Amino acid sequence: MRVPDGITNDLPFLTEFRRDLHAHPELGFEEVRTSDLVAKLLEEAGLKIHRGLGKTGVVGTLQIGNGTRSIGLRADMDALAMPELADRPYKSKEAGKMHACGHDGHTAMLLGAARHLARTRNFSGTVHFIFQPAEEGRGGAKRMVEDGLFRLFPCDAVYGLHNMPGLAPDEMAVVAGPQLASSDSWRLTFRGVGTHGAKPHLGRDPVTAAGTFLASLQSIVGRVVDPLQPAVVSACSVRAGDPKALNVIPDTVEIGGTARAYTPHVRDQLEEEIGRLARGTAEMYGIKVDYAFERRIPPVVNDAGASERALSAARAVFGEKTRTQFPPSTAGDDFAFFGLEAPGCYVWLGNGPAVDGALHHNTAYDFNDDAIGPGTTFWTTLVEQELSASAGL
Repeated sequence: MRVPDGITNDLPFLTEFRRDLHAHPELGFEEVRTSDLVAKLLEEAGLKIHRGLGKTGVVGTLQIGNGTRSIGLRADMDALAMPELADRPYKSKEAGKMHACGHDGHTAMLLGAARHLARTRNFSGTVHFIFQPAEEGRGGAKRMVEDGLFRLFPCDAVYGLHNMPGLAPDEMAVVAGPQLASSDSWRLTFRGVGTHGAKPHLGRDPVTAAGTFLASLQSIVGRVVDPLQPAVVSACSVRAGDPKALNVIPDTVEIGGTARAYTPHVRDQLEEEIGRLARGTAEMYGIKVDYAFERRIPPVVNDAGASERALSAARAVFGEKTRTQFPPSTAGDDFAFFGLEAPGCYVWLGNGPAVDGALHHNTAYDFNDDAIGPGTTFWTTLVEQELSASAGL
């Protein structure tokens, strides 16, 4: 794999930029410093800048030649609310905040592509470099869309890239179809009648009801959803009673969790069946239940045409190390909202081995700087191929 000389020469700057972002992580919709730096550097490279979509979002536009096609490239900028425990020279300076998913690297690679393309100008058309805030569960992509992203910057296709530990930095996976699951939240409250723990017959016990519900929850995936359709239902939070009052049966139990699916039908099934099970359990124990299902992020499903073009660019960069088969992830990414507005493709770039088990969202995780060159080269190749200068003549 060959990285163009212009990108190679820029790697020391991009590496330092990435590590600076890592040392100064910002949470979703708080990426003020990050977006200031991105906007400044894009403007210095000669791009037209638009700020404020999704509060802290930045869009840099580069139009070259007379090509009429327009594409969007997206990088997420936000960090996670978690401590960085590994010791490194550029360790987070912000307590309780950490770039534990590689968004610092995503931002650096897309910035590198913008700088290189602005110098070489080897395409004909329009590229919108979309630097998105708040990917980590705070709704940044949806907010940008609602603020008019695709009305202001129409795209014939939109692309996203995410690092993947376990693949080498000179490997990329491009696969059409489902890539990431929907990410939805559910909450319920069992409402019983509290009483003395020694006299349960005088009340209506929501704790026992909660136990029955939790033990039955996996029957939805095991016995309702088609076994050939992937799905996940997890209870992740249970709140009941007071550990200082172990002789008191409480009035309520609150339970919450997540649901994941790859198709609208299974997503509908999960919403319906969690509620049905909750209501049935409440009826069994003679108590009441409040239930809510929040649809947060749709699944990321790669468009066939956009995937074919991304695959062509990946093969030009990574050659035989381009994977066309790679298992979808049950994680979610709000890039899905962009894919609802334009044909989209989301690709996986290798981040090297998971050192000491440090995967995404781990306190020891770090983006691999060796991936900056390959990732930046992929972005530039994708633009040069899809917006071929000869096609605009």
